[in-house]
Amino acid sequence: MDVTAALPAFVVTLREGVEAALVVGIVLAYLQKANQSVLNRWVYAGIGVGIGGSILVGVVLNGSLVWLAGLESGYGRAAKLAMEGLFGAVAIALLSWMLVWMTRQAKALKGELEGAVTTVLAQPNAAAGVFGLIAIAVLREGFETVLFLSAQFQEGWLPAIGAVAGLLGAVGIGFALFQLGVKINLRLFFQGMGVLLLLIVAGLVISMLRHFDGAIALLAATDPRFLPFCPGTSGACLLGPQVWDTSTLLPDQEFPGIILKALFGYTQQLYLGQAIAYLLFLGTVGTLYLQSLREMGKPANQSAAKPTDDSTGTPDKAKATFPG
Repeated sequence: MDVTAALPAFVVTLREGVEAALVVGIVLAYLQKANQSVLNRWVYAGIGVGIGGSILVGVVLNGSLVWLAGLESGYGRAAKLAMEGLFGAVAIALLSWMLVWMTRQAKALKGELEGAVTTVLAQPNAAAGVFGLIAIAVLREGFETVLFLSAQFQEGWLPAIGAVAGLLGAVGIGFALFQLGVKINLRLFFQGMGVLLLLIVAGLVISMLRHFDGAIALLAATDPRFLPFCPGTSGACLLGPQVWDTSTLLPDQEFPGIILKALFGYTQQLYLGQAIAYLLFLGTVGTLYLQSLREMGKPANQSAAKPTDDSTGTPDKAKATFPG
């Protein structure tokens, strides 16, 4: 069984899961510091609801794709491809925004979370506030992952296996940090995973355009009225001329091409529109991400990196390398 399709899902889920695990760990540590550990069960309830909500969204989205794939008409198959392309577009937007935003806000995240918990604890119904804070945080990360998996629907269940492995890995990292006191350089972890995520999402740009182009081609083949929307003569409708065809030199269904396809979006048949979109994405989002990394490394971060209070139960290394 080829497991390469599980690799992108593993990377995305591991990174998103570690973000959620850090939020949960910081909140639990702060509740302990505030002598409010009685609210811990509401934290766990929020985790359960967030994961359950993400699974429900995934079932609905992928159920829709299965239903469309079962339709015999060309319209149904075209709608399935268009929906996969739409899921890809939304996943690209959300993952890109979170990649840049999380990096820029990372230095202040711990303080902002503790401030939010302080506000919640001052309210009459603190349990509901803690529950909502955690549920929303977990659901946000889960929703991004589910959209990514839905965009990879054509790969079958392998992305789901990768997602489960990534989730287990994130739980393990969170447990090691906050329960075992293991010192992990989280800044280096997020930087490395961020570069991988950037390349994976760039690859999603290529597949998204292929889905939209395939939907138009199916519509044109089904209904002559759509022929004007598919003027291409090079095997694609709206993607322009073919840049390369490496199906004999480096096929994307065999090693090592299949690894490059899974992690970086390599395709044996690349068209000009895909190449331009790929480079534009890396040029814009990649530049914003690198700028956010430079902002993290400014000297102002050094003062925030020195732990001043060990009573939260979080390891010193986590404080120094987890932004904020």
